[in-house]
Amino acid sequence: MDAFLGMAPGAAARLEVLTGELFGEVMDDIESNLTHAVREILAQDREVKARREVKGNRLFIHFEMLNQGGPEDILSGQGGSVCNIMSVGLRLLALSQLDPGRHRPFLVLDEQDCWLRPDLIPRFAKLIRKIGDRLGFQVLYISHHPVDHFMGEAAKVFLLRQSRETGVAVEVLLDRTADAAGREI
Repeated sequence: MDAFLGMAPGAAARLEVLTGELFGEVMDDIESNLTHAVREILAQDREVKARREVKGNRLFIHFEMLNQGGPEDILSGQGGSVCNIMSVGLRLLALSQLDPGRHRPFLVLDEQDCWLRPDLIPRFAKLIRKIGDRLGFQVLYISHHPVDHFMGEAAKVFLLRQSRETGVAVEVLLDRTADAAGREI
């Protein structure tokens, strides 16, 4: 029994090393996916890096952006565009890890494009649609940008307008979810 208990510290240390290696691999994948998203949307050579450290047996992650090899603030980089992309990317990554039997694959993005330039919105919407389709997520995307930026990617586009008579008037501008008879598919 003493011999078995004597192995515990070594086993615990080895498990900690293995956990760190696995965590490192997961973080490498996250860095790669976020870098791909930033590059695809901004069409610029930026790289997402995750600084990892352990404090008091807890893992801490600090994301950084490298622009031409130098650091760039994620919150203000490209006028906040980087922050929009990172925020959505991290949400999609987190949701992809949930047990689909216990969680509805549904994501609400409310003005997550607020700092993106209008010309970047179609690429942003396209990437969100592609990832949502691949993961089987339904995405509700709310934006104040002109609806024409979403027409190429959305399954449905609604335009909401203030109305003195009804309060809010809702107009369906696009519906790719209905068959020829008007039934949802």
